[in-house]
Amino acid sequence: MNKPAPVALPAAPAAADIKHAILDKLFCMLARFPEVATPHDRYLAVAYAVRDHLLRNWASTAKSYFDHASRTAIYLSAEFLIGPQLEKNLVNLGLREPFVAALRELGWDPEAIFAEEEEPGLGNGGLGRLAACYLDSMATLEIPSIGYGIRYEFGIFDQEIRDGWQVECSDRWLRLGYPWEIARPEITFIVRFGGRTEACHDANGRYCVRWVPERIVTGTPSDTLVQGYGVKTVNLLRLWRAEAAESFDFRAFNSGDFYGAVLDKVASENITKVLYPNDEAPAGKQLRLEQQYFFVSCSLQDMIRIYRQRESSLDRFHEKYAAQLNDTHPAIAVAELMRLLVDEHHYAWDRAWDITRRTFGYTNHTLLPEALERWSLPLFGRVLPRLLEIIFEINRRFLDEVRARCPGDDDRARRLSLIDESGERFIRMAHLACVGSHAINGVAALHSQLLARTVLRDFHDLWPEKFSNKTNGVTPRRFMAVANPPLSALITRHLGPGWIRDLDRLRALEPLAADAAFRAEWRAVKLANKTALAALIARRTGIVVEPDSLFDVQAKRIHEYKRQHLNLLHVATLYLRLKRDPHTVVTPRTVILGGKAAPGYHFAKLIIKLANSIAEVVNADPATNDRLRVVFFPNFCVKTAQCIYPAADLSEQISTAGKEASGTGNMKFALNGALTIGTLDGANIEIMEEVGAENFFLFGLDAAEVADRKARGYRPAEFLEGNEELREVLDLITRGQFSLAERDLFAPLTRNLAERDDYLVLADYASYLDAQERVAAAYRDPEEWSRKSILNVARMGKFSSDRAIREYCRDIWRIDPVRVL
Repeated sequence: MNKPAPVALPAAPAAADIKHAILDKLFCMLARFPEVATPHDRYLAVAYAVRDHLLRNWASTAKSYFDHASRTAIYLSAEFLIGPQLEKNLVNLGLREPFVAALRELGWDPEAIFAEEEEPGLGNGGLGRLAACYLDSMATLEIPSIGYGIRYEFGIFDQEIRDGWQVECSDRWLRLGYPWEIARPEITFIVRFGGRTEACHDANGRYCVRWVPERIVTGTPSDTLVQGYGVKTVNLLRLWRAEAAESFDFRAFNSGDFYGAVLDKVASENITKVLYPNDEAPAGKQLRLEQQYFFVSCSLQDMIRIYRQRESSLDRFHEKYAAQLNDTHPAIAVAELMRLLVDEHHYAWDRAWDITRRTFGYTNHTLLPEALERWSLPLFGRVLPRLLEIIFEINRRFLDEVRARCPGDDDRARRLSLIDESGERFIRMAHLACVGSHAINGVAALHSQLLARTVLRDFHDLWPEKFSNKTNGVTPRRFMAVANPPLSALITRHLGPGWIRDLDRLRALEPLAADAAFRAEWRAVKLANKTALAALIARRTGIVVEPDSLFDVQAKRIHEYKRQHLNLLHVATLYLRLKRDPHTVVTPRTVILGGKAAPGYHFAKLIIKLANSIAEVVNADPATNDRLRVVFFPNFCVKTAQCIYPAADLSEQISTAGKEASGTGNMKFALNGALTIGTLDGANIEIMEEVGAENFFLFGLDAAEVADRKARGYRPAEFLEGNEELREVLDLITRGQFSLAERDLFAPLTRNLAERDDYLVLADYASYLDAQERVAAAYRDPEEWSRKSILNVARMGKFSSDRAIREYCRDIWRIDPVRVL
């Protein structure tokens, strides 16, 4: 797919017109006048004024799509971490500067208005943020598309830190209203749960199955408009809300059963109440399964509704839609589309299966076996009895195909089966996605290779033509133009604005890396961003940090394989060295960590506590705090990420090789000028290939070496025995140096490292410290550091989400752009 030519957009409205539009919204939608308007009133008025521009573009887009009967990309995802919308929409519309000028004429502070926006926490991390980046790119590249997901009433929790521990608080993102969504109450679909199935024959004597549900829930959508950058295209993010089919039982109420009168309403609405309920308990598992089925059923029914606006039969459904399964959460869509085609629209099985397989593509996002979703048969059968029958039939036919191709290989059939028969029986959702899709892709070159060699090896052997790699990308609109205006302005001054739509143009920065004056400007931008982050850190945590120090940042979801505890071992080592020899020459460093731990993941929460405990000791020690400071930045999200990425000097991408599928934080940091310290894992490998090994601080075992050590019997004690400093550091933590009030608090963590160390932290410790020494030495030469930083940004064009979407369109979806005039 070629890069699109720019679109001629209408001239920006005059400041007087913008002010009139904002005040009109203040009066007519909020019933306020300026003198009594709250800061949130002002934000809402501006948001509604901007939304009018989106609505006009959406009307033109919808008409163009209808007239062209456009083939449409469908992105099915349980997460969409879309971030704040106001500033992003202004940038994409080309209206940021006119609106900022108008706001100042009104006497309103634009930055205060941007800060007022509540962020929808509709995702857990990289998966949801990737989905949002892809929606932005599809709109920018003029690709007809709809994102489908869940309108969680409460998103991912807000994280507070109390006494060093993570505390989860409700994310009430809807409490003051959400101006970017458009409710569609006229669109509703029925979703069935529980009950039984009955075999019967229709009027033509055809065998069929009727699902008699125990309960029925209705789904109603709300649409968020996704404006492309520099184009008129506006696509949809459609999110489903669950409601009771009958929300109030008058008979129960009149008989005095006041709770029973609304019981069905409460139970139904629970389905979309919260993002990822804790599924340790059976009730949590059931709710999560209900969430996944609810949103894919609503989405597929909606796709059929849209399709039948022009077509009378579903014979060409797969020609209209290319539906991408974003990991295994929506994989149940394979069975649901079969149910709709066979049970509701009376297609023969073989024809329905052909349409289904040609509709779906599957993106795998994990190599961790425990993250490949499985559902127990008793639970699945109780909640979705008809879907279970369909999955059994898919599996029977699939295994017949396997046995025909590999006669006598019962072990292969067992491994490929959609049903895990070992012990308690489970449905393997990744297997369902593989069997029911015409294309399967990983999200980084290494990840795709490992998929084909490990977790999906049997499927690759069966259908190698299905497999491809589509390395993830991030949108430069959000993570440069919005997040880092000073750097974006500097680049635009030298390259023009075209790089925001064509990130490959950043290559033109390379010659400027040799320009001393440009390097000085580059450092000034970075220092300004670090100064702004330092001020934010002081407000949020009370910790004062020095902007001239090396900002060493690891901000991502807290998980053992991401190895935040390896970072903390390095911090403890630096502290130990400084205490041992106060005259040690070290590069002043501020270590900044951020990220959320899953509520039920105790070990990850213990890592957060360790980070805060180390920070408390190190920051209070006058012998070290002029050279070493530690910050745990609370409530990491898109909004705070936009402050952190531009300020980072060093990006910590230190996961165990072979465990991270791709990562996108690594790309966001590098695009904002941070140098990377990392392992050969995920997209780190491709980043290093692009920016040059000399501009990347590599350490640690590679994926093959990790697998080899595991196969030979990894003994972490060997590394403890051979490294006295490592023993001292672990002993320091174990003895309670950072937890004086509870000396054995971190003993479970250090004991786990000494005895198990599942993610080879100790094996990579010495190599990591050596790489950190190289980092410190390089940072002491600001000219060379800034040269490397410029080259990093200049060579990151590959990692635009625009490139990734072009590859999906070319190789999997077969979709062409539609110009909206």
